[in-house]
Amino acid sequence: MKLKTTALLIASLLVLAGCDQAEKSAQQLMGKAAETAKQAIDDTHKAAEQALSDATGGLISKKEQPAKETDKSESSSQEI
Repeated sequence: MKLKTTALLIASLLVLAGCDQAEKSAQQLMGKAAETAKQAIDDTHKAAEQALSDATGGLISKKEQPAKETDKSESSSQEI
C-alpha cells in the first residue's frame, strides 16, 4: 500500500512540475508575441507618418503643430 501511495505522490509531483514548466513556456511565448505585436504597431505608425509626410510634402509636422497652436493661442489672447 505504501508503494502505491509513494508512486502516486511521485506521479503527482511530476505532473505538477510539467504543468509549471508549461506555464513558464506559455508566459515566455506570450511575452515574445506581445513584443512582436508592439514592434509591428510601431513600424506601422512610422510608415503612416512617413506616408502622410510624403503626401503633404512635409507641410504637416507632428512636432511643429503644438508649438504653432501655442503661438496662436498666446497671440490671440494678447490681441483681446
